[in-house]
Amino acid sequence: MSLPISGGPVILDPAAQEPAGTDRFRPPATHALARMARAVRSNRKATVGTALLVIFLLASLFPGVIARDSPSADAYTPRLGLSTAHLLGTTAQGQDMWAQLVWGTRSVMIIAFAVGLAATAIAVLIGVAAAYLGGLWDGTLSVLTDVLLVIPLFPLLIVIAGYAHGGGTLVLILVITVTSWSYTARQLRAQALSLRHRDFLEAARVRGERRLYIIVVEVIPTMTSLIVASFLTNALYAVLFASSLQYIGLGNPSSQSWGTMLYWAQNEAALQTGQPMWALAPGACIAALGAAFALLNYAFDEIGNPALRPVRKPARRARQVPGA
Repeated sequence: MSLPISGGPVILDPAAQEPAGTDRFRPPATHALARMARAVRSNRKATVGTALLVIFLLASLFPGVIARDSPSADAYTPRLGLSTAHLLGTTAQGQDMWAQLVWGTRSVMIIAFAVGLAATAIAVLIGVAAAYLGGLWDGTLSVLTDVLLVIPLFPLLIVIAGYAHGGGTLVLILVITVTSWSYTARQLRAQALSLRHRDFLEAARVRGERRLYIIVVEVIPTMTSLIVASFLTNALYAVLFASSLQYIGLGNPSSQSWGTMLYWAQNEAALQTGQPMWALAPGACIAALGAAFALLNYAFDEIGNPALRPVRKPARRARQVPGA
């Protein structure tokens, strides 16, 4: 800041006018994270969805801290009720249900994130490439996508999983990934088609950039919000499909997962023998995790599209009393 000389104007340094703690000199990545954090805090759906997802992530990362018992040890009296020692009781084989529920979170989260990332990557590759390359590429990739779209997904999953009966987490990830990318690929293709003749892509072509460079560097970054929504959708369906396949016995019955808990609860007639938590607890967790992904999906749609944001009524002003 410079002092006035001979009554001249005061010249202020722009940096000196910024309040303390300004983020002017933050790197671009920090700016993006800060904007995302503000958007999540300002959206109730995003806040609730993030809180639920963080709870499940912590349970999957530190299951031994939350549940001290071994999920596979049949060291307790069978069919015990709820107590401080066994928060959900014990199974018909004398295993602690709370430990099975907590340790099963890890398998579910691995499937959700692995399928979400893999299926979204395949959808981005096929959908964007088909739209930008056009011609024979677009026709071939679109036919492949349409074939998977017209086949009922869950019966197809049952058929494929039936051939790999008793498969573990990796088999479920592969089966669900191979069959679940087509819908999001169709969405991404439609979005990429709307960008195909934009000025910044024409400028990249004039500069002589390669097709792969244009797709990866120019097209895909403009579709970030849709790609995030595709990941959340694929992760949500991965949780539902994996739990359903395990419930009907097409997974590995000895693995620790919410779907296998439902499978054994059905086999042991838990609802009829006075052990409702054996079925209700994993079912509630599946619903809560699905709600977390769904709420985040809705929230990102609202953040990226102002037309979807709810209209807030303006606060009523207090009436002024005459003469006050």
